[in-house]
Amino acid sequence: MIVISNPTAIANEINTIHALFERGLELFHVRKPDFSEQEIKAFVLEIGLDYKEKLVLHSHHQLAEDLGVIRIHFPSTSRPDSFQKSEGFTVSTSTHSIEEFNVLSDDFDYAFLSPVFPSISKENYVPKTNLFEEIKNRTNFSTKTVALGGISAANIKQTLERGFDDVALLGNIWNTENPIKNFESCQQIVLSF
Repeated sequence: MIVISNPTAIANEINTIHALFERGLELFHVRKPDFSEQEIKAFVLEIGLDYKEKLVLHSHHQLAEDLGVIRIHFPSTSRPDSFQKSEGFTVSTSTHSIEEFNVLSDDFDYAFLSPVFPSISKENYVPKTNLFEEIKNRTNFSTKTVALGGISAANIKQTLERGFDDVALLGNIWNTENPIKNFESCQQIVLSF
C-alpha cells in the first residue's frame, strides 16, 4: 500500500508521515507539484533520510542521487517516451486508461491507474470509464497496477479482488480527521488479502 503526499503543505504533515512510517508504511510518494527544487529537498530532509528507501520523488528527480533516494515517479504528462532506468532504481508512472497502461515499457515497476472511484481529494474528478471492466483487457503483466482515486477501507477488498495489484491512498489520509486510523484500517485489509 502506498501513500501519496498532500499536494500542498499542511499542518502537522511531517509528524503524520513519521507516524505512518512507524505503523508500517512501505512507500511514500513525495508529490508537491508547486514546490521548487529547494522546497522538495527541504521537505525530504525534514522527513529524514532514515526513510530515503521508502520515498518516491515525483519531481526534481535530479535530487535523487544527492539524497540517496532510489525511487522516482513520472506523472503521465511528463513521462519520457524512452529512458534508461539506472541500476537499482525503481520507477513508476501514472496512467488513466488500460490502453495507456498496456503500452508502458518494462522500465516501469508499477503504475497508478486512476481514477478508480470518485476522488476524495479532487473535486469533480470521477472515472470516465469502469476501470474494473477495462482491467480485464490488461496485457502488460511486467508492470504492477496500483489503484488510485477514491480508495478507502470500504472498497480496497473489491479493488484487489477485481484485478489491481496494489492501492494508493491520498484523500483518505489527508482530507480526514483521522489519517492514522484510516491508514491502519486500510493496511489491515491489504495485509489480510
